[in-house]
Order: sequence, then structure tokens, then C-alpha cells
Amino acid sequence: MNMNFERKLAIPMEVKEMYPLTGDMAKIVDSRAQEIKNILSGKSDKLMLVIGPCSADNEDSVIDYISRLAKVQEQVKDQIFIIPRIYTNKPRTTGDGYKGMLHQPDPTEKPDMFKGLVSIRELHMRALRETGFSCADEMLYPENTKYLDDILAYVAIGARSVENQQHRLTSSGLDIPVGMKNPTGGDISVMMNAITAAQHKHTFIYRGWEVHSEGNPYAHAILRGYVNKHGQSMPNYHYEDLIHLAEAYAEKPLANPAVIIDTNHANSGKKYLEQVRIAKEVMLNCKYNADIKKLVKGFMIESYIEDGAQKIGEGIYGKSITDPCLGWDKTERLILDLAEMV
Repeated sequence: MNMNFERKLAIPMEVKEMYPLTGDMAKIVDSRAQEIKNILSGKSDKLMLVIGPCSADNEDSVIDYISRLAKVQEQVKDQIFIIPRIYTNKPRTTGDGYKGMLHQPDPTEKPDMFKGLVSIRELHMRALRETGFSCADEMLYPENTKYLDDILAYVAIGARSVENQQHRLTSSGLDIPVGMKNPTGGDISVMMNAITAAQHKHTFIYRGWEVHSEGNPYAHAILRGYVNKHGQSMPNYHYEDLIHLAEAYAEKPLANPAVIIDTNHANSGKKYLEQVRIAKEVMLNCKYNADIKKLVKGFMIESYIEDGAQKIGEGIYGKSITDPCLGWDKTERLILDLAEMV
């Protein structure tokens, strides 16, 4: 085998024992997970915002950003439920580039996976402890989910992972909501099959164990746009797209039909300023059509302290080192505007 086995890493139980949740922190996690479930099931009319940096690259600036979100959350708490994005591992289209804090706690230094595992748990715990937010992360590696499963509010399955069997089966065993993105090619039947798989019970191998999952009734859709055969970004958040998704849901016996609209990626063509317009357009469609309003539960928005993106090593505080993000002033204005539209 063409691999060098460097060291055996600590198992999730050991890392959790080193960095345990307190009873009060666990209560916050449970309470926030239940509120998200209430939104997805229609028991709550609040709008979900899964919002934050494309990648969590620096602990201090991420906590600074989330602390700002906490102040805005208090202003809009009757209309909007905020779930900060702390994305600690990043899929790379070609496999090259910064793969997130899990790989490199310091983006300018070489990978260190043990430091990474500790760093991502510490970051999620610090957010919970200092701001009261349990947050969202992407399930890039299903076997790593156990390192954070007691602290997360929400999990997203990316466009490149949604067809993978292990991602689907692991999602079926989580007790927090899981959003399934449409694949990069845009075929929503792939996403709908992933949701179906995640909502069903399964028996499979996980971390060397034979396990039995109970199914996750809160697995749901995320529309993020797609890439056509010419390599061009194509949106799928428009009125007709949402009607089509509502019809696709109606054809399947799935629990809690729901969709989150990803306002960046192929929906915006990575033109991050378009996120404001996209979110507002969807909100207007919700007012126009009752079926769309019932289906759309919120948005996924890439946002940080500074507008745009930078290269690794430039050192601009609070500016993304991966995809460009909406800056704080525009983010705050968007949240307040959306609250008025709910």
C-alpha cells in the first residue's frame, strides 16, 4: 500500500474525555437541536440561517464573527434562528489546497491531524461556551463525526459527498438535522434518494462496529445550484425550481419536506454579493406561493467579517482564505431585512 502510517490517533471517546461538555452546555445543544427540528417540521414559523465563513480558518476571528451574530440574534429572535457555520474540513475539487482546520490548525503550517481534531473540538466548544451557539459543520469524513456529534446543531452533506453510501448511512444514525445538497451535476433525484436513505433504518459498518441506525426524519434538501456540461454555474433557487422540488417531495413518502437555499456556490456563481439578492428573491416567492413558503425553511449564507477572499498568508483579519464571503456590515443588514420579510 502506498501510504505511510504515521501514528494512531486518539479515538472520539478519548478526545471527548479531554474536552468534555458540561451539563449546561449539553442542555443548550439539545434545546437548539429541538428548535431546528420544530422549524423543519413546521411547528415553528421561524426562518433558519446557516451562516458564517466558507471555512473556519482562525479561531479568534471566527469567535469574533459569531459573537457579532449573537447580538443580532437577540434582535431577530422572534423571526430568525441563527446557526453559525463552523466548517472545519473542506472538500477540494481537485484534492489540492487548504483542507480546513482539521488538517491544518494553522493554515501556514504543515498538516497535523491530532492537533486538528483537538482544535476543531475546542473551537466548537468555545463558540458554545462564549456565545450560546451550537453550530453547523460539514460531514466531509463520516468516520470523524463522532468527535463532534455531542456538540453540533446541524450537519451538511456536500455536493460531492451526497451520492456516497457511507455519508447517507451515517446521516441515518444522527439525531440532529442533516441537510443534503444537490450534486454538482444538478440532478435533484440524487439528492432525493440521499434524503430517502438517510430517513430509513440501516445496518452497516461504522468505525469497525456493526451498527443499526434508526433513520433521521429531519434529513432534508439543500439547493446549491449546479454546473452544466459546459462548466457553467447554473442556479436552482428560482420559482420554477422550488415548484419542481415541491412536486418531487410530493412523489415520495418522506417526513418533514423542507429545503434550505444555499445562496452562494453555483447559485451565485461564487459572486458573493449576489447572496443578498438571491435570499430576497426567494422570500418574495414564499409570499407569492403557499407551497413554496411551506417548503422553504431558510438559507445557507457564506459570510465573514471582511468582504471577499484572500490568499493564505496575506493575514487580513476576518477575511476568507477559501471562497469569497459577504462582509459583516452587509451581513447584518441582510439579517435584519430578512427578519422584516418573514
